[in-house]
Amino acid sequence: MLMRPLTLNSSSHFHSLSDYHQLLHRPISELNSLINSYIRRGQPISAWNLFRSVRRLRSDIDAHTFTPLLRPSPPLLGKQFHAQMIRTGTDSGTVPKTALLDMYSRHGSLDDSLKVFDEMLHRDVVAWNALLSCFLRCSQPREAIGVLREMGRENVELSEFTLCSVLKCCASLKALELGRQVHGLVVSLGRDLVVLSTALIDFYSSVGCVDHALNVFYSLNGRKDDVMHNSLVSGCIRNGRYGEAFKVMSLVKPNAVAFTSVLVSCSEKLDFVTGKQVHCVAVRRGFTFDTQLCNVLLDMYAKCGKISLARSVFDGIRQKDVISWTCMIDAYGRNGCGNEAIELFQNMREEGNEVMPNSVTFLSVLSACDHSGLVEEGKKCFNMMREKYGIDPEPEHYACFIDVLGRAGNIEEVWSAYQNMIERGTRPTAGVWIALLNACSLSQDNERGEFAAKQLLLLEPNKASNVVLVSNFYAAICRWDCVDELRSIMRTKGLVKEAGNSWIGTGFSGHARKGSKSTGICAKIELKDQSQTFLG
Repeated sequence: MLMRPLTLNSSSHFHSLSDYHQLLHRPISELNSLINSYIRRGQPISAWNLFRSVRRLRSDIDAHTFTPLLRPSPPLLGKQFHAQMIRTGTDSGTVPKTALLDMYSRHGSLDDSLKVFDEMLHRDVVAWNALLSCFLRCSQPREAIGVLREMGRENVELSEFTLCSVLKCCASLKALELGRQVHGLVVSLGRDLVVLSTALIDFYSSVGCVDHALNVFYSLNGRKDDVMHNSLVSGCIRNGRYGEAFKVMSLVKPNAVAFTSVLVSCSEKLDFVTGKQVHCVAVRRGFTFDTQLCNVLLDMYAKCGKISLARSVFDGIRQKDVISWTCMIDAYGRNGCGNEAIELFQNMREEGNEVMPNSVTFLSVLSACDHSGLVEEGKKCFNMMREKYGIDPEPEHYACFIDVLGRAGNIEEVWSAYQNMIERGTRPTAGVWIALLNACSLSQDNERGEFAAKQLLLLEPNKASNVVLVSNFYAAICRWDCVDELRSIMRTKGLVKEAGNSWIGTGFSGHARKGSKSTGICAKIELKDQSQTFLG
């Protein structure tokens, strides 16, 4: 009997006798292909449902049945698939081992990745790259460099992915000489610089060698794409090379990503003047309809204290997303406009608005209540999270809410909120203990304050600011023996309280008191002189 082409409905369940017949008699390779096609189309649930049906009725599943399923699987499900592969004997061989290694690498599970890697009899460059990526994801760049050296000893041919990953490690370690060696290796191996140029530009920018990044860029003789331009523009801005940034942007028609990169840097540096100039160009180039760019622009103005400009940008966003609303609420909150933040939050929740607040939105509202002393509004917001929106408060929410209550002197409500957090299985973070300690200090609740102080030092014993905070608490209650002990601990451990930054306003932008003020001012003068082509 001829069988019709294998097709399933979107749910991938077999409801008819014909579907059942196909499941039993179709070659396993066709079922594997269908599973793979579901994964490629972004339908993992359909793929998992089909796999369960196949698993119940077939005994000939193979490694190719499992390997596509590993890519989108969350950690727990991925481990379950791995266990089934072991039981069915389909976990051996380079392809399934590499798929498992890649899965654990994406989950940041270093121990499992190393275990799978050690079990591999034959390791190709893809397997080595997966291990290298795992070390990177786990913030262990030195170990990732060790993987590269081991690849050299094993005579593994390095791919472009390998070299890009190693350059990321060098950037993370600020390892200029090692990165230059990798650059030399790229040239000696005859690799296409166009493929690796963005990684090289990112690396040189990260270690402050903008001239090297520019040399890489200009040596490509016209073979440049938007990603490369954006990377160089961002690198120039991060290093205060505004003139070069505008020159690069003038070479091509800037895109939204390039503008966003510049604005993010302006936001980080509180560089209002440059940010406003970029805004003007973005308006002229028609990019102010891009929601993501407008969100970054809004954030930049807010951090520079220009609330009216931030609100003007917000009002002009045609398709506001949750980030737009949250940024504006946060802007009001951080600048002491708590009532405006609450009013905007109410507008966000109005009937007909399709954008729903998320956990970050609620954190911004709670922070606004905290800064403005809006206790009742803070209580309503905190209760609304779970009751109306089904969002479980995280430690950051509890810390902020406890601070709201503590500043108002509601010490019993503070500890009631803490008890509620414990009962719900939420583990206190350092931020929670700090909020509790501050609340106890304000209310002179010495006994419970000492409990919070001890818990804070148990959790983060080597953070100088925590030790200073606890020392101040003990000084306030005249426990000088504890103060002396803590100071002795700081001296023994070499802990130094971080110096605060005092931001001073100039005609150009805000500059930190640490370091040279003239450098930033000269950069702005250079910007004014060299940006005319771009701005025109």
